[in-house]
Amino acid sequence: MPKPVLFVTRKLPAPVEARAARDYDARLNADDTPRSPADILRLSAGADAILCCPAERLDADTIRALPASVKVIATFSVGYDHVDIGAARARGIVVCNTPDVLSVATAELAMLLILTAARRAGEGERMVRAGNWQGWAPTQLMGTQVSGRRLGIFGMGRIGREVARIARAFQMEVHYHDIARLPPELEQGATFHPNDETFLAVCEVLSLNAPGGDATRKWLNAGRIARLPKGAVIANAARGTLVDDAALIAALKSGQVAYAGLDVYDGEPNVNPGYRALENVVLLPHLGSATVETRAAMGHLALDGIDAVLAGRTPSNLVK
Repeated sequence: MPKPVLFVTRKLPAPVEARAARDYDARLNADDTPRSPADILRLSAGADAILCCPAERLDADTIRALPASVKVIATFSVGYDHVDIGAARARGIVVCNTPDVLSVATAELAMLLILTAARRAGEGERMVRAGNWQGWAPTQLMGTQVSGRRLGIFGMGRIGREVARIARAFQMEVHYHDIARLPPELEQGATFHPNDETFLAVCEVLSLNAPGGDATRKWLNAGRIARLPKGAVIANAARGTLVDDAALIAALKSGQVAYAGLDVYDGEPNVNPGYRALENVVLLPHLGSATVETRAAMGHLALDGIDAVLAGRTPSNLVK
C-alpha cells in the first residue's frame, strides 16, 4: 500500500524529518529554500497533507487553488494567522497547530528580551565586540532594574501565563489584559484589567503575548503608548503585527519608551530601518521557540495531527 504524500515546506529538525520520511512519501526541503505561493501549489500536487511554517502565507486564494488531494494542513507554530482558516474549512481541509509545547521556550525568550533591553545588554555586547570598552565606569550603560517592577501582560494565554510564572521569580507585580478574566487557579494572583486604559497605566514593563490577526493589528499604537508610564520597557515575542512600528520608533526616540526588545516584525524578515538606527532596542530574528527540545516537539505534534486526520480521527491539536 503506498504511503500518504506529505509536503513539508521548510527544513525541520532531523528527528522530525526522519519520522516524516519513515511514515510518509515525504517531500522535504533539504536546502531550506523559502517557498512562494506558486511553489506551494506546485509542490503540493498529489499531496495528502502539508506541513507549513509561519513564514508562508496560505491565504484564501492559495488554499482555494490547492489540489483536491490535500486533506490537512499542519502549521509548525501555535499561531495560525498566516493560514486562512475560513477558506480551509470551505474546502474541507483540517488545520492543526502546535500549542502548549512551545509555551515555556517562548516565555523564556520574552523574559530574555525584557532583561536584555532593560539592562542594555545589547549595547554592552556591541561595545565589547567592537573593541570600544575602556573598562568599568560608575555610570556606564546604566539600565533599569527589572526585579520588583510592575509587569503588564497583554494576552494571558499559555505563553502569557508562563511569562507571569517566570516574572514572579523576579518579584514582579503581574497585571494582565485579555478578553476575559482567568479562573483563580490560572490567574495565580495576577491583577486583571478589563480595559486597556487602567492596564497600560500600571505597565512599567509591557510584554506582548496576544495572537496576531485583525483584532490585534497595530494594537500598540501611539495612543496606547502614551498611556504607559514614561520610561516603560516593551517586549514583543508574539506577532509583529501587534505593533505600530512608526509609533514605537517615535516613542523610543522621545524616551516615552526607554527600551524595547523585539523578536517579531510586521512583514518579517523585513525590519523597519528605524529600529536598526536605534541603540535602545534589542532586535532578534524570531527565536521564540528556537530550542532543540521545543522545535522537535513542535514537529512531532504537527505530525501527530496529520497522522490523526489521515486515519480518520479528530486531532488533539485541531484549530477550531
